[in-house]
Amino acid sequence: MSLLLKSKTPIKAIYGGIFLAAITGCSPEKTSEQQTTATTPVAQPAPVNYQIATAEITNANNFAIQQEPIYFPFYDLGVSPTDDAVKHLSVSANGSVQPSQTVDTDGDGTLDSLLLVSDFAAAEIKSFVVSSDPAIQKPALKKQTQAEISIKEGGEWKGKEYVGGTFKNVDKVTPPAQYTDHSFWIRYEGPGIESDKVAYRVYLDWRNGFDIFGKKTHDVVLQNVGQDGYDSYHLNSDWGVDVLKVGKSLGMGGYGFWNGKSVDLVSLVDTRDAIITNNGDLYSGFKINYNGWQINNQKLDMSAHLTMNAGGRLVNVKLQASQQLPNLAIGLVKHPNTTFIEGPQDISGYAWTYVASWGKQSLSGENDHLGMAVIFRRDDRSQQTTDETSYVSVMKDKGGELEYYFLAAWEHELDGIKTEADFKAYLDQEIQRLTKTPRVRFESAISADAKKNPIDANAALNWAKQLADSELERKTLNYHYQGWDEYRKRPGKFEYDVVGMQIAALQDIDAISPNPVYRKALETVTGSYIRDDGHIETFEPDLFSIDLTKPGEMVILLEQRTKQEKYRKAADFLRENLKRHPRTSQGAFWHRATYPNQLWLDGVYMGMPFLARYAAAYESGEQQHKSFKEAVHEFTIAREHLRDAKTGLYYHAWDESKKADWADKETGRASQFWSRGMGWYAMALVDVLDFIPESETELRKELTDIVAELAPDILRYQDETTGTWWQITDKPGELGNYRESSASAMFTYFLAKSINKGYLPDSYRAAAIKSYQGIINEFMTVHKDGKVSMNDQCLVAGLGFGRDGSYDYYMTERIFSNDPKGNTPFIGASLEMYKLLKQ
Repeated sequence: MSLLLKSKTPIKAIYGGIFLAAITGCSPEKTSEQQTTATTPVAQPAPVNYQIATAEITNANNFAIQQEPIYFPFYDLGVSPTDDAVKHLSVSANGSVQPSQTVDTDGDGTLDSLLLVSDFAAAEIKSFVVSSDPAIQKPALKKQTQAEISIKEGGEWKGKEYVGGTFKNVDKVTPPAQYTDHSFWIRYEGPGIESDKVAYRVYLDWRNGFDIFGKKTHDVVLQNVGQDGYDSYHLNSDWGVDVLKVGKSLGMGGYGFWNGKSVDLVSLVDTRDAIITNNGDLYSGFKINYNGWQINNQKLDMSAHLTMNAGGRLVNVKLQASQQLPNLAIGLVKHPNTTFIEGPQDISGYAWTYVASWGKQSLSGENDHLGMAVIFRRDDRSQQTTDETSYVSVMKDKGGELEYYFLAAWEHELDGIKTEADFKAYLDQEIQRLTKTPRVRFESAISADAKKNPIDANAALNWAKQLADSELERKTLNYHYQGWDEYRKRPGKFEYDVVGMQIAALQDIDAISPNPVYRKALETVTGSYIRDDGHIETFEPDLFSIDLTKPGEMVILLEQRTKQEKYRKAADFLRENLKRHPRTSQGAFWHRATYPNQLWLDGVYMGMPFLARYAAAYESGEQQHKSFKEAVHEFTIAREHLRDAKTGLYYHAWDESKKADWADKETGRASQFWSRGMGWYAMALVDVLDFIPESETELRKELTDIVAELAPDILRYQDETTGTWWQITDKPGELGNYRESSASAMFTYFLAKSINKGYLPDSYRAAAIKSYQGIINEFMTVHKDGKVSMNDQCLVAGLGFGRDGSYDYYMTERIFSNDPKGNTPFIGASLEMYKLLKQ
């Protein structure tokens, strides 16, 4: 369960009387003044509770990680950058104050997060307390990171050179028009950044080159580099040396534009600004703003935010362009006689991988080995190539945004990496650490206060509305045609999650608690994809993706509300496309043309409720019966091939051909019980039953029998302590596994709705309430501004195309907050709990 605050002191002592009555369904507490009479002694003020949050953090890897950075956004902590509490933030473990720093992670000039740095043994679980107690003495930290930029003052410009003067560190600089390479105005020619391992610099001129200072000490050194002349850092010294020849290449992890033959550097710009965003003991960074970059027959602005953490070699780079920019390139200088190394490719698209070089490519000596790498998400790269000077990774355009890392490892570092094999092993461990991030269970004081009262019907309804309203403000309405898909970083498409599910959830709330904003979202988002002739924008009929059928349910609702012919045409088109959808020999719908012969649990939910709903709305007689039978048949085939007789659980997918790399060669089944897969199936059961009339007695019995069978099977794997379910259902507590919120919400929806509809007896009531309360306790965060978030959601999981279906694969997919695949089932579960608790 979540780590709740132990203190009973009212949280209003910190937060100025913020009460979340709208969520809890409770009235605000009376003040002490209201409770006092003339004959009653005045109550003494309660001691201030400085405890802001608690966290339980687990290393998801089977190896130790040192100085692992963990970020607690102020928004989640429930504090604002201007709060006095921020000045005194600290983190403790077992009463011991831990290394921490307040940081500006997006480089906008405002602190936004608390950074905790901690060591973890393999699979270790640690508990932490975040406090704002001014009496807590923070430990003195050794400075392990630094970012700086230093310019001369007191001299004068003579042409392109600055003569005389002394260096002075500044927080920001915009070089004048005459500034160029070797102007002798900026110390070591640009901003620098370092950790206790290695240092880097970026030339703040037309070259935009990225260079490496190899270090022989764990002390910060940049403050002394170049103070005694520009050539000094090319000579070996006690601190280290410049180890890279950059030339006209991308250097160490630089960026530019791939023109089809070579990389165009970020050279032609109106101005460029360098800004120090952080300069702390544990975290430092700088930002470069490129104003008016002329590239690809266009002119745009771009910013690059580069940051480093203590204890690591990696620089995190976040690029943001003002316009979409296809063919953005990142890479490494290509020196002769180096070995090119490429990281794993047969992995999930969201997993991190790398390209690297190793060899005697150091300037510091003929025999010095130097390794360099860029690390990126596998799906972010469109092409790997080279030009005359660089190894080039051409990246996909995702709205002008890109995040990646670069790093260097010089053999003469203290405890440096000295062989190619060791360098590759280091890189492989780094990408695993980045991919299998620590599991964080977090509870803020504001959230704990909002959850202190037992759930009743009104509270359940208010949780649904609060999350829906929060998402409406955050992003739901942006998913219209030609809008923007926030998580996939691409234009909106006619897809199942927001256009289908999230919009449906709003309509379900509206049916109980009417709100014109909810109703309007149906046309604003889903309706925007339907042209006047019924054509569905972005829909690819020959892809035969069963997922893309899901929004059709909302198209039917649009037709029923508006009676507009275009919606009926669109619904008819989706139904006709199902008729030609490829199927297995027993009639199960393929998941997609690119997943031939495969039945996934996901697809049962994506397609069958639409099929049943369409039949109920527009068909009659034998045709209607045939459609209902077809929908029910999908459930029975799934049960036949995916249900494990021993556990009663369902495997994620089945390949009739048994040719998929994830498929068991005898059964065709995937190897794992993915909880959300079963959640899709469970929700589909009760949703399809909404549309099959009581007259279809046999068909309804087929489904209600599965409901009665499935309920006790999934309850056997419910977490006893929290009432929730794990990402991989039958492996609680195994390395990397975590309690997952979307599946927990789906199972809760299934249980509560089944009770409400009479498919399950009232004896399941306690289990449904426990699971719903568990979701609230474990996964919901309440923010200071009244919005709420749902956390610990597996963003996506599938099979094929690098996803091998192993246990480890499911541990590598990203964990997010506020994805519609989790939020929508939670809203549905809340509405069903509202109905259940009203009885």
